[in-house]
Amino acid sequence: MTVRSTIDAGWRLTLTDPHPDAPADLHGRVVPAAVPGCVHTDLLAAGLLPDPYVGLNEAEQHWIGRSGWTWTTVFDLPAAAGATRRELVFHGLDTVAEISINGRVVGRTANMHRTHVFDVTDLLVPAGNELRVRIDSVYAYTDARRAESGELPTTYDEPFNHVRKMAANFGWDWGPTLVTAGIWKPVELLSWSGARLESVRPVVTVERPGQDGPAAATAHVTVRRDPDAPDSELLLTATIAGRRATGPVPAGADTAELTVEVPDARLWWPIGLGEQPLYDLEVGLSSGVGTEDRWTRRIGFRTTALHTAPDRAGTPFEILVNGVHVPVRGVNWIPEDCFVSRLSREDYAAALDHAVEANVNLMRVWGGGIYEKDDFYDLCDERGLLVWQDFLFACATYSEEEPLRGEVLAEARDNVTRLAPHPSLVLWNGNNENLWGHRDWGWPEVLGDRTWGLGYYTELLPAIVAELDPSRPYWPGSPWSGSSDLHPNDPLHGPIHIWDVWNERDWTAYAEYQPRFVAEFGFQGPACWPTVRRAIDDGPPAPTGPVADAHQKAKDGVAKLQRGILPHLPDRRSKDPEQEMADWIYLAQLNQARAVRFGVDHLRGQWPRCSGTILWQLNDCWPVASWATVDGDGHRKLAWYALRAAYRPRHAAVSLATGRRPFVRLTNNGADAWRTDITVQVHTVTGELLSQAVHPVALSVGATASVPVELAPDHPAGFPMVVTVCEDGAVRDRILTVEDIAADLPAARFSVTTEAVPDGVRVRVLARTFLRDVVLHADRLDDDASVDEQMVTLLPGEEHVFHARTTAPADDPRWQHPLTVRCVNDLVER
Repeated sequence: MTVRSTIDAGWRLTLTDPHPDAPADLHGRVVPAAVPGCVHTDLLAAGLLPDPYVGLNEAEQHWIGRSGWTWTTVFDLPAAAGATRRELVFHGLDTVAEISINGRVVGRTANMHRTHVFDVTDLLVPAGNELRVRIDSVYAYTDARRAESGELPTTYDEPFNHVRKMAANFGWDWGPTLVTAGIWKPVELLSWSGARLESVRPVVTVERPGQDGPAAATAHVTVRRDPDAPDSELLLTATIAGRRATGPVPAGADTAELTVEVPDARLWWPIGLGEQPLYDLEVGLSSGVGTEDRWTRRIGFRTTALHTAPDRAGTPFEILVNGVHVPVRGVNWIPEDCFVSRLSREDYAAALDHAVEANVNLMRVWGGGIYEKDDFYDLCDERGLLVWQDFLFACATYSEEEPLRGEVLAEARDNVTRLAPHPSLVLWNGNNENLWGHRDWGWPEVLGDRTWGLGYYTELLPAIVAELDPSRPYWPGSPWSGSSDLHPNDPLHGPIHIWDVWNERDWTAYAEYQPRFVAEFGFQGPACWPTVRRAIDDGPPAPTGPVADAHQKAKDGVAKLQRGILPHLPDRRSKDPEQEMADWIYLAQLNQARAVRFGVDHLRGQWPRCSGTILWQLNDCWPVASWATVDGDGHRKLAWYALRAAYRPRHAAVSLATGRRPFVRLTNNGADAWRTDITVQVHTVTGELLSQAVHPVALSVGATASVPVELAPDHPAGFPMVVTVCEDGAVRDRILTVEDIAADLPAARFSVTTEAVPDGVRVRVLARTFLRDVVLHADRLDDDASVDEQMVTLLPGEEHVFHARTTAPADDPRWQHPLTVRCVNDLVER
């Protein structure tokens, strides 16, 4: 029987090859180490490193990635009767490592993204085995590779494309340069004899796509045999849903297949389209002596496909699950922490719950991060969140020669096999923006005739997916038009990225796009008040300054934020630092939220021509101004609330496209028919009702419709009017027909009353005047407070009750503070 023992105790870390900037008192110092872990987290735990997420500390620790480190521990052999083979398994080494047992080198690695297995049978003793892992400076390694291959262009001036390591470690336009080193996943000792399971790769088939009923799971098994043992026949068993199958692994063979028929399988569906039943698949390996090994994973029965057959409008990009075209409401996912070793299942669950509660149905795992831990995919399986998985190539060119090619091949085979059981995984994508970069960003002039990665995306990776994961589709890159004859970012063909809006244009320019699928687009906003206050430590938080600028990684980011605000919102400047920062967070977050809502509303309104959107991005990995809807400390920005509203499966939004009469777009992306009455009202900002109409709606699944908005013809052009869309008395959308800066908003008059409830406080706001985008900043009373709703526009006489989950008492006078309950009216100069 295979015995798996985790080696996670007694680790010590030593700085053995210090960079000149390393603190002198760390040279040779022994520090307790956690495995899994990394240098940064170990030094933080020992009180030897200031928090790199705070202040200017990031810039003070770049020596870590340029130094060499050694981890050591001592372990005894576990009780494993009759074991004749011993193997050391590193599930994740970051990155350029040398492994020794009892003074003997057993292997070297240069890839963070794969598992490494070393046979140590002849090197171990019963007790006191010393395991040593030396991890060298990754920059020394990349310098050597760059000298061999020549300069390979990237978007950032860092060498991440010369080594198989998380690219974002080297800094991005939302992330710090925190180049990690460590044993970032568990270490195991395998003790076995005869044979063991090396890998199990399940492939599911469904007899009647789209219907519960007969299905099958085929386990593709690879066996590792003891070279010193008799080469005898082995027996495989596979069990699922009470069904069992057996079959041989013939003598001399190290691969086999075994299929289990499941006559009454229930289909796994994406969230919102059905349930997510999961089944335990157990595969056993036995010999005449007894059971040698077991493997268990949860799987789900479903089909997935990608429809890209050209039509009259271009090339669609439609994800189908169980034969159903899924309207993608997605978000891009970056690593949830710069130090990925410390991410727990609870961390992943909290982050993915942000997505679920925002009506998201797809997570795109972006190519500059990692193949996530198993917990991430398990939780997506449970929640019905589809996963689009990038292979890890982003914004750069890559050598297709050795040693990189061999690492890419091994990494891809390893991770395709590892992730194959997960029903949530519906698409493999070759790279992020590399095909676009080669076309438009001047790379060919630098490259000449050298390879740059195209062979990976069009040959190696699709061949691996076809061999190891034939039930899932593959796409060469994002963006990619489906043909080298077309521009990679052609809006008429395949998935595109929209970045001219943030970089160069106002967010209303989203209305000019009529794409088939958008895999990246977004707009920046600052982090929430508690996060900003924690991170900016050089005085009262301010929009700019040395620390604030260090937590804004986008080129000209503050200027772009300010430029984005000016066409829409008041440009309030206060001499009081707290007021200035509060105004900045409110205005910049509000503008981000409006950009998100406008962009998603417009793109979803083009369903089914535009079959999906994937917003950049859901999450942040540290405190920073970025495109995220949830900041680096887990606080929901205003953009999260806008995304939740825009991603409702049953979508209703007012369109104010230039040159057209306003109308309400209705789209039913729910699981069943939508039958309701939609009420459209038009008011003045003083509350006078100008028009009202009730429109019966009967939309089948996937159907769309539009209803008119009757503006008052007696008022001049540019007269501010409030358009409200209601369903069952609840406001679904409410817009102002002119920009706030042109609306002559009245001075805000309202009352605030509070009431204690078991999990927090109800805050009732009664409007005496028209109030534009009321926000409750409960986090000014309690850093961990959350609010159920934000950006509520009220007509005179209307009220709204906010529910704040908080430990702050209802009678705290700060509920009445003018910075706690905000609206745009407050910022208009009188």
